[in-house]
Amino acid sequence: MRREIRFGGFGGQGIVTAGIILARAAALYENMNALQTQSYGPEARGGASKSEVIISDSEIYYPKVKKPEIFVCMSQQALEKYFKDFSGILIYDSSLIKNVSMEVKAYSIPATMLAMKKLGKTIFANIIMLGALVETTKIIGREALKTAVLESVPRGTEDLNMKALKIGFEEGKKALEIKNGNSRKDC
Repeated sequence: MRREIRFGGFGGQGIVTAGIILARAAALYENMNALQTQSYGPEARGGASKSEVIISDSEIYYPKVKKPEIFVCMSQQALEKYFKDFSGILIYDSSLIKNVSMEVKAYSIPATMLAMKKLGKTIFANIIMLGALVETTKIIGREALKTAVLESVPRGTEDLNMKALKIGFEEGKKALEIKNGNSRKDC
């Protein structure tokens, strides 16, 4: 089993952090092999950002994502820039992405809006998206993700990050119930 996941967004959204947390959860708490790579533009904030993760139950001999099967996207620009070789499940932040014209299985999660409304800061949107990713794909277990999040976030933010993760799990569950296997146009 080899799973390839791409995270896309803009600098400042925690795209790289989300990839690192997912890889950590898989490698340290699910006894899988995992690696994470990243690329981003020269801008400190606002430029396109991408993080990719490979999770496998066997050795990973080639560290580059060839064809991601899961794309967690948090900006319209990233969707347009990083969608080209994607085929699989799209989990997107519907707070910031309004035009999804691709024919893929897609889950709409209003992560940025929920982070602001329920937690007071948009910075938690990436953790909401991680929760939705795990809930919709079951790529790793919830407990592994919780532990990795707690180990990765700054001290003093653990409670808010756990709330964000819970929101993500709930939103992922809702998205599964709504989607029930239908295509994007049926949302």
